[in-house]
Amino acid sequence: MAMRAPIGMPAMSKRSKRVMTTLVGLVVLAIIWFQFVGIWVNWEWFKEVGYGQVFTTQAVTRILLFAVGALGVGAVVFFSLLAAYRSRPVFVPTGDVDPLSPYRTVVSTRPRVFALAISILVGLICGFSAQGDWKIVQLWIHAQPFGTTDPQFGHDVGFYVFTLPGLEMVLGWLFVLVALSFFAVLVTQYLYGGLRLSGPGRRITSQAALQLSLLVGVFVLIKAVQYWFDRYALLFSNRSSLFTGASYTDVNAVLPAKIILMVIAVICAVGFIVGAFLRSVKLPGIALALLVLSSVLIGGVWPLVLQQVVVNPNRISKEPPYISRNIAATRSAYGIGSQNVTYMPYTPASSDDPTKLVADKDTVPFARLLDPNVISPAFTQAKQGANIYGFPSQLSVDRYPTAANGQNQDYIVAARELVAANLTGDQTNWINQHVVYTHGNGLVAAPANQVNQGLPAFTVSDLTTKGDIRVDQPRIYYGSMAPNYAIVGAQNSSSAREFDTESQKYTYAGLGGVQIGNLFQRLVFATHYGEANFLFSSEINDNSKIMYNRDPRQRVELAAPFLTTDTKPYPAAVGGRVVWIVDAYTTVQNYPYAQNVTLSKATTNSLTSRSGAVQTDTDISYIRNSVKATVDAYDGTVTLYESGANDPVLKAWEGVFPGLIKPAESVTPELRAHFRYPEDLFEIQRSLLVKYHVDNPVDFSQSSGFYNVPDDPTVADSAGQPPYYLQVKLPGATKADFELTSVLTAFERQFMNAYVSASSDPANYGRITVLTLPTNPQTPGPAQIQALFRSTSEVSSAVLNATNAGGSQVTFGNLLTLPVNGGLLYVEPFYIKSQSTSSVPALNYVLVWYAGQVGVGPTLAEALARAVPKTAPTDVPNGTGTSTPQSNTTAGPTGTGPLPVDQKAAGAALQVASDDLEKARTAGDLGAIGAATQKLQEAVKNYLKFVAPAPSGSSTPTPTEGTSRSGG
Repeated sequence: MAMRAPIGMPAMSKRSKRVMTTLVGLVVLAIIWFQFVGIWVNWEWFKEVGYGQVFTTQAVTRILLFAVGALGVGAVVFFSLLAAYRSRPVFVPTGDVDPLSPYRTVVSTRPRVFALAISILVGLICGFSAQGDWKIVQLWIHAQPFGTTDPQFGHDVGFYVFTLPGLEMVLGWLFVLVALSFFAVLVTQYLYGGLRLSGPGRRITSQAALQLSLLVGVFVLIKAVQYWFDRYALLFSNRSSLFTGASYTDVNAVLPAKIILMVIAVICAVGFIVGAFLRSVKLPGIALALLVLSSVLIGGVWPLVLQQVVVNPNRISKEPPYISRNIAATRSAYGIGSQNVTYMPYTPASSDDPTKLVADKDTVPFARLLDPNVISPAFTQAKQGANIYGFPSQLSVDRYPTAANGQNQDYIVAARELVAANLTGDQTNWINQHVVYTHGNGLVAAPANQVNQGLPAFTVSDLTTKGDIRVDQPRIYYGSMAPNYAIVGAQNSSSAREFDTESQKYTYAGLGGVQIGNLFQRLVFATHYGEANFLFSSEINDNSKIMYNRDPRQRVELAAPFLTTDTKPYPAAVGGRVVWIVDAYTTVQNYPYAQNVTLSKATTNSLTSRSGAVQTDTDISYIRNSVKATVDAYDGTVTLYESGANDPVLKAWEGVFPGLIKPAESVTPELRAHFRYPEDLFEIQRSLLVKYHVDNPVDFSQSSGFYNVPDDPTVADSAGQPPYYLQVKLPGATKADFELTSVLTAFERQFMNAYVSASSDPANYGRITVLTLPTNPQTPGPAQIQALFRSTSEVSSAVLNATNAGGSQVTFGNLLTLPVNGGLLYVEPFYIKSQSTSSVPALNYVLVWYAGQVGVGPTLAEALARAVPKTAPTDVPNGTGTSTPQSNTTAGPTGTGPLPVDQKAAGAALQVASDDLEKARTAGDLGAIGAATQKLQEAVKNYLKFVAPAPSGSSTPTPTEGTSRSGG
């Protein structure tokens, strides 16, 4: 029977071919040019900051991996296609119609060309994928020992961190190679009839069966090897909802199953290979059925049965050995073991002389009244200067020595940055936005414990003012709020162009920026930013430089791509210059038995949504703050310092990039004095300490003795209370330290159970102290203290007045907890913002609680005096940096309600009253809120009388309303 001739494509004229060739060539050139521009811009930036080796090391590693991946995969696919083509059948019995005939005819005209084109395409795709594994390869090459072995297999932890990911990568690529070869052979044999779905005779030729069976055999053999290494992955198992690591089921069911499946896979691989040479499909079929059945039964059903029948009913007896492993590994991986964390029992005084509180000279005088997350509008209103400047919504806390006695004083600090969003009108044209308005101006600070008529007592160091903090070069070219690029250094023939102050202009004279004076550079950056002004603007001359990648976090992440940066960089004046200090972490995911933590989840608190700075969603099982980085705000210089932590991961990266990170000894004392314990790390450690302070695995499995990170009671939404930087003198210390602090409450309860602090002072840097509080008597937690503060007459009246006034807003500042003289002092600033559009939150009251007494006053001194029901000493800190004589007049809370029969009943009543008030607020029922507030007042009064009897003569403020709202 005659066969239908294949239908060919219409022929193209020579002119059409030339036009098509030209268009394709232009497209290819455009793609190459844009790729080149991206690479060139990155290279110029790395040269500018002096980190060229980071670029070249990455580039060389990526190129080599790309070449290996592309050539390796391409060669395997090419020879697979070629082998299948050469073994194709000569005659294909297809019946009446052969739908593959046209395609077979086309391919047969140039089989090598088609094979080569397909191989190159697949090779390029795999090459691009392979180059992304450069970090795994470099760490594998530069692996370091941890000096700690895992408890199951006895391997050094470094094997799991550095070597195992590399081996898994190789196995993954072997699977890809075999799968691509199998697919290439399958398609080729199907195209040429070696494998058919219909037609007379045998559906598969012996050559096709041989090739496909051999490839399946190799695939199963690789799977057998993978089963062997899968055993190690059990040490990162999440089978248990309670802990990470190999559980009882993993060790006693899954681990033996992996060995059994490995043996079965080897047998199956042999079956496929032997069956291929015997031209038999029966043996490979039996082998495949055996592998699938055993995987389901041994690998899936048996562990599930063991977990449900043996482990779940007997968790207390089965899981403790594995929980102990998890506890030990987690403490080591996150730096919360005994070598870093000190636990101290702490019993807050209930009957001790409260007048010792106001006599304290170490902690109370430095109690922070300014909330850095509230007072940014005050900074903007008072010290913004020109409209082009601004401050972040959340300011930073740092410390500087005072001029009077050289003692460290906490300051709220912020760089006055150029803010792109503040430019308006003509300021937004290209010249103004990128050539004229190029930099910020100065450092603005305020003592954290002082206010001036409710507002910060500012000190400014800028181009026109020399404040208490020395800044010789106040220009801020690098910061998180500036436009994406600035063109500087190009003084025109008449004058400088950069805005400095209202009366002067400036021409940049620093080292920062990339030269763009020549035509090539201008063309490159015109392409990169899609901006023709780079080519045509007369404001760019031979001296011009472009600054880009100006955000401090971004600069550190580019300079050291193996680091994860903290979300809260902060400015500091060091040596007369403003530098950004950026904490950076090394992290890994494969620390055996260590608890898995998601960075974004562990570092989320009530401030995260407002700041917009969030960590990545990466899961980790190990973290170290191994690097302290600085970014000079004037010239953008990035400097990386070792933090002094013993970190094998950092040592491995130092092998990859030798000389990149300076030793810890090169940090100057002045710079070290501004290093803070990083917030993100502290929050991660805090999220683990709530459980991992428990030593007994049985208690751990029952959640016995666990803590909670309390919700922030000062905001409406339910989110974790953030940690706070404070000057605190801990028990046994000789002086106050700059500490990052947090309270922990009882598990699923509101009472306080522990006080955690991490020291930032150079002499004790990194020391974590946990003050453990007794469960009897119980200590009120933040939510209970906040409820008590809300119910005072002064605060409730202020909230009611603000609500009735309409446009006024009230804001409860950060609720601080300070251990003082054997007791606990709660301090909270209370702000009111009037209806005026130009007004800012001003400190209206200071709220304090100490030894069962509440004090409310316009200053800290008055609040303390009212919280101390005895004659106070002559000098009490008043929140303005001075001391004020005090009388013995008090206004602390007391009452005459009936007391419960015991302290436990009093605590339970307080918890119920607190819950009722929260429910009433949620419902928005004003009547219920008022009644619940009265009930809470009585419950708090009774509880405090029981645990700390109030002296006679004191009185209790009566709440006048119950509609207070938080947030501002």
